[in-house]
Amino acid sequence: MLDTQGTNDTLLEVNNIEVIYNHVILVLKGVSLSVPKGGITALLGGNGAGKTTTLKAISNLLRSERGEVTKGSIIYRGKRVQDLMPSELVRTGVVQVMEGRHCFEHLTVEENLLTGAYTRSESKAAIAADLELVYSYFPRLKERRRSQAGYTSGGEQQMVAIGRALMSRPETILLDEPSMGLAPQLVEQIFQIVKSLNEKEGYTFLLAEQNTNVALRFAHYGYILENGRVVMDGPAAELRENPDVKEFYLGVSEEGRKSFRDVRSYRRRKRWLS
Repeated sequence: MLDTQGTNDTLLEVNNIEVIYNHVILVLKGVSLSVPKGGITALLGGNGAGKTTTLKAISNLLRSERGEVTKGSIIYRGKRVQDLMPSELVRTGVVQVMEGRHCFEHLTVEENLLTGAYTRSESKAAIAADLELVYSYFPRLKERRRSQAGYTSGGEQQMVAIGRALMSRPETILLDEPSMGLAPQLVEQIFQIVKSLNEKEGYTFLLAEQNTNVALRFAHYGYILENGRVVMDGPAAELRENPDVKEFYLGVSEEGRKSFRDVRSYRRRKRWLS
């Protein structure tokens, strides 16, 4: 895969941000990362590492949870965006697919998809063309287009959530835990679609994912978060071969596959934190 992180065409820059909830709880502690145009960048780490908070800081969704960026800056296409309303950021070209899918259960699949175009002022024909593009990547959704979204499967709802984001005609998609609650075969299918959207349609992705193994197979570059800090970053191919990543995130060491009980002790032994 291309190592797009080495290019100068950076779309998104997160510079040393701190995030505090309820004025007292420090969640992110100086997180910095960059997302190049046309790349797939992975934000990795366990539950509670700060991945979702990082995405919400970028998409300006922290206020609804009494969170705020108290230090640092978030720059998109050279302009500070952390003070924009979420809807304004969508018009700028950044959209987030939330963890847990969050479909409108009482609406049909197609109605859910069309809500993604609410910020657009193009003709009905242009929106219809984009709807057909979504269906070309998610043919299952076309089959279920008139079904109530609340009665579709978890995998179908994840497809709806991604398709709804595509309907806003974004440049950059923030994708939060796309594998959550899905069978391995569906996870593979979702990531293959992300890869196709990146390579064929030119979408840029920043994805937060606990499934380090699958994320590093599809991403170009990765950042690993622990306790609200970036503890390692590099090209995905290098991270896959890094002995610490193998041991602490992939469950494999030089001595062979470790049990989860063994891997759980990584916080006391991480070489890059010592």
